[in-house]
Amino acid sequence: MSHPDLFGGLPLSEPAKVARTTQSLPPAESAAQFRATLHHHAHAYYTLDAPEIPDAEYDRLFRELQALESAHPELLTPDSPTQRVGGPILDAFAQVTHRVPMLSIRTETDTEASGAEAFDTRIRKELALTEADPAVAYVGELKFDGLAMSLRYENRVLVQAATRGDGETGEEVTANIRTIGQIPLRLPIGAPAVLEVRGEVYMRRDDFEALNARQRERIAAGTKGEKTFVNPRNAAAGAVRQLDSGIAAERPLSFFAYGLGDITPVTEGGPQWTTHYDMLQQLKAWGFPVAEQTACVQGAQGLVAFHQRIAAERDALPYDIDGVVYKVNELALQARLGFVTREPRWAVAHKYPAQEEMTTVLAIDVQVGRTGKLTPVAKLAPVFVGGVTVTNATLHNELEARRKDVRVGDTVIVRRAGDVIPEVVSVVLERRPPDAPQFTMVSHCPVCGSLAEREDGEADHRCTGGLFCSAQRKQAIWHFAHRRAMDVDGLGDKLVDQLVDSGQVKTLADLYHLKLDSLANMDRMAEKSAVNLLEALEKSKQTTLGRFLFSLGIRHVGEATAKELARHFGQLDAVMAASEDALLQVPDVGPVVAHSIRTFFDQPHNREVVQALRDAGITWAEGDALAPTEMPLAGITVVLTGTLQSMGRDEAKEKLEALGAKVAGSVSKKTHYVVAGAEAGSKLDKAQALGVPVLDDVGLAVLLAGEKP
Repeated sequence: MSHPDLFGGLPLSEPAKVARTTQSLPPAESAAQFRATLHHHAHAYYTLDAPEIPDAEYDRLFRELQALESAHPELLTPDSPTQRVGGPILDAFAQVTHRVPMLSIRTETDTEASGAEAFDTRIRKELALTEADPAVAYVGELKFDGLAMSLRYENRVLVQAATRGDGETGEEVTANIRTIGQIPLRLPIGAPAVLEVRGEVYMRRDDFEALNARQRERIAAGTKGEKTFVNPRNAAAGAVRQLDSGIAAERPLSFFAYGLGDITPVTEGGPQWTTHYDMLQQLKAWGFPVAEQTACVQGAQGLVAFHQRIAAERDALPYDIDGVVYKVNELALQARLGFVTREPRWAVAHKYPAQEEMTTVLAIDVQVGRTGKLTPVAKLAPVFVGGVTVTNATLHNELEARRKDVRVGDTVIVRRAGDVIPEVVSVVLERRPPDAPQFTMVSHCPVCGSLAEREDGEADHRCTGGLFCSAQRKQAIWHFAHRRAMDVDGLGDKLVDQLVDSGQVKTLADLYHLKLDSLANMDRMAEKSAVNLLEALEKSKQTTLGRFLFSLGIRHVGEATAKELARHFGQLDAVMAASEDALLQVPDVGPVVAHSIRTFFDQPHNREVVQALRDAGITWAEGDALAPTEMPLAGITVVLTGTLQSMGRDEAKEKLEALGAKVAGSVSKKTHYVVAGAEAGSKLDKAQALGVPVLDDVGLAVLLAGEKP
């Protein structure tokens, strides 16, 4: 949060309602209400480290109060948030009076290139420069989303760390700041006798996610007083304000330097530099981290280019920023420009479009994915965030929706960064309607009506409709045609989309009733392509039981498991009738897979699709179940690598598996043989290192003869 303010005295339940009533009030009362609302949210943000609204919402209220005070100067009061810097201190910490006030800088809310151009125009006007004068040199910096900090060194030793506080007086947090490894405790020889370094304490995103993961574990374990954090800034502020520095040390914090406070004067042997950039380089030489993106630029064109470059890099940064900062580089020019009220004229913060905004939840729908996953999605009142208008935000699954406790009618904070799918960050509980119902996942698929289940150990609910569910139809058809399944050459994604969207294919069996005329009229399909597809479909009717089982797309049943089922039972009807206990007797089939198979075949519509495929002419050789021990290569694990001369690796794999061998994808001590062809790679190296026997095409032929080399 980039704005300064002080805590006001309204009860915590009231300010959230205030902003909606100001339009009908006289100017004096409206200004008082705005001040109270802003004080309240500043208290929640700075002191409690529990923000209730996004920065963009606060900034809007702040600007409205500024506009009101500008139109009615008589309403301006000394304690207005527009006249003060920072937030109040906590009584639990010692107070520190800043020898040089920690002032804030003006925020440019025009997020376009014109915002940078406007700053350059103001600077040139203040300096009375004409078009004939050269471009002004600036330093471009990142606008970090953290906690402002002042580090005081005396005789090269860190003696004090203090928060911004109200700009004049801050909180003494030295013990906690000493836990940050990036901050030097002692400066090298040559540093001034007195040096106050100003910068930002922040938390990296990966450190934040790891911290919240640990917090969730503690909460799940029943540890009292634990909570998760809303965002990295909130977590960093909470760590800095820990009374126990041992707890602070457990929360990974980082630091960037960007300015100075008190310093030994040049006349007393202090350092000499003439530009802001040179000062930053000196801080870097003394051991302080300075963001590598910091750059010197020339004029408005340079500012615009810097703003655009950082915008492109923003989402890839390992920490949060909400804009960039421009500063006049020449210190002599900074002195000429001076200050206005609470802000330096020579610097500005140029914001990017807000990544968090506030809106309301109109409904919570459940969407069905192509694999049957059921996802609750919050339907939102349209809100512009992250550069686009957002109307939907994923709630991921029932557990996540319950954890965040998102309900219809709630006011929520929505986040969108880059191309990331918008998500609900948190709920503004003070604005919750009294009758808002808790979200509960549907018990049946909203598309096909099949049972919705959540398996043990999983967070997601899934539709059990499988082949019957139209939401899963395209994925089911594509999988069915896969070369390792029914091997229907020519049935790609684009054609599947057309066949389903046109209504020609509603079930898998419909593929075998397609006509030449209708296929030839499809986009990107000529008569020759249509003929080839029909021939491929006809050829696919002759298959194996293992391929057919794999083609059905039963959850958790991969190619290898399907082959094991075929070997074990020998007949499709036996597989379909098998109990979970019977299924557990199949190699590599555990409780989850057994339950998934039983659930699939318990659905009447899935059995209907299987029968329809049989009626369409799909056949395979069936026989009695073959005990694994009766197979010549039972218990043998083989790995194939390189290019074989005698046959392709897929063909070799099928033949080996038909003899009972297990064909694995990686080499281990349990591997019996590695069959290596031309240009064999790391698998061959590993086999040699482990002493695993290596076979060539001749050795493979011996294996395929049912013998062991």
